[in-house]
Amino acid sequence: MPKINVYLPDELAEAVKEAGVPVSAVCQHALEQAVRRITAIRETGLGVPDLDGQSGRFANFTPRTRAVIKIAVERARAARAAEVSTEHLLDGLLTEGTNLALHVLRAIEIAPEQVRRELDGLNPGTTTATDDTTTLRFSESAAGALELTVTDAIALGHNYVGCEHLLLGLIAEPNGVAGHILRSLGAEPRLTRRAVTAALAGYVHLRAQDQSAAASASTPGGQAEALSAAVRQELRPVLLRLERLEEHLGMAGEAPPA
Repeated sequence: MPKINVYLPDELAEAVKEAGVPVSAVCQHALEQAVRRITAIRETGLGVPDLDGQSGRFANFTPRTRAVIKIAVERARAARAAEVSTEHLLDGLLTEGTNLALHVLRAIEIAPEQVRRELDGLNPGTTTATDDTTTLRFSESAAGALELTVTDAIALGHNYVGCEHLLLGLIAEPNGVAGHILRSLGAEPRLTRRAVTAALAGYVHLRAQDQSAAASASTPGGQAEALSAAVRQELRPVLLRLERLEEHLGMAGEAPPA
């Protein structure tokens, strides 16, 4: 039977030993789930499934994330594109307009409006004669980004796939236009992953605020600014702690893990 080594941080490794956790069984179960989910995403390259239902290949995707992908498909079809590409997925994130990924971008000082300008400045891609009955394929890069999206959700220990995970997938995919745009604007993978973690903590913090604080953010713009501020507040100490830890371990210049 093939052997796969699993490397754990020292503290976690000690905790696992003390608790007597059956590592092989846990890893096998987690890997089986991961393989099923990743394989399901790969199959989306064969055709776009029904994005309105609660079952199927996108069952673990949140309603907002499914809405983003649906917008991407619609934009590709409207542009008579041969495939649904990463730029269509990025377009979907921007067009949906209420997702956590946009707050993450703001927290790392990338304005969604700036991303929109870069995206709108692209030359049209390859087109083909499509109509409402044509089944579009995801491009190789888009399918890869979706695979990475699910991988990031699993790596973060989440049982759902959100727009924040899709942002990470787009950034990490090396060949897509969307990743090129995001990275050129400063969306470095490791920093963005930290920002996602902080954004989730900031969202919880914001939801826990009292009604008087929530009332000051009653408008859509106020809510966006309040959440972005909460994300920045949560992100600052996280970054400081991680930077100190990396300096202590001599990891400051290393690339993030795959």
